[in-house]
Amino acid sequence: MKDEISNEIKNDGDLGKDKEIACEEAADNKEAASEAVDEAANGAGNAAENEAVNEVNDETGCEAACEASLKEEIDNLKSQLEEKTKKCEEYFSMLQRTAAEFDNYKKRTVKEKEAIYTDAMSDVVASFLPVVDNIERALLASEKEADFKALREGIELIYRQFKEIMTKLGVEEIKALGEKFDPNLHNAVMHIEDSEYEENVIVEEFQKGYKFKDKVIRHSMVKVAN
Repeated sequence: MKDEISNEIKNDGDLGKDKEIACEEAADNKEAASEAVDEAANGAGNAAENEAVNEVNDETGCEAACEASLKEEIDNLKSQLEEKTKKCEEYFSMLQRTAAEFDNYKKRTVKEKEAIYTDAMSDVVASFLPVVDNIERALLASEKEADFKALREGIELIYRQFKEIMTKLGVEEIKALGEKFDPNLHNAVMHIEDSEYEENVIVEEFQKGYKFKDKVIRHSMVKVAN
């Protein structure tokens, strides 16, 4: 009986030791598991932190790249603006010079036209001065002498001289008598019915007409047969 009790106590002691060992092992496993969980949590946290840091770095790099690209674009725009501004200033300066040159050209042209007109008028008047001189001589001669023949010869001389001057100037008489009526050259002031003449033929000239090249200075005043 005593041996049985001793065995039972021994068995109970061994069982207690086994339970104690099992508890210790369970505690160790629990601690290992807790450490594993902590390590896993720490790993996950570090990974998340690293990922966040990487994202921040990526965003920072993207912002830096965008800023660099934007700065480059702004610099290009500034350069283009400066170039266009310079071109505009050159064109404006060119326009000012052209306007000034054109204004000078207009003034110079007006002066040249005035000078040409003055020179032309002077030449024409100078051409007729000898005629005026001869008319004055004829008038003086008519006061001293009553010779009609000499007076007529003087007038004929003046008339020939006058016509020579007009020919030199390019002034021509418009042909009228016996010519077909031309409204561009003639001015019909009278009409007659005469079978001896063809229709629209000029039969009498009342006043001579003159033209300078193709420009009519004065139309001939004529009588036309119908």
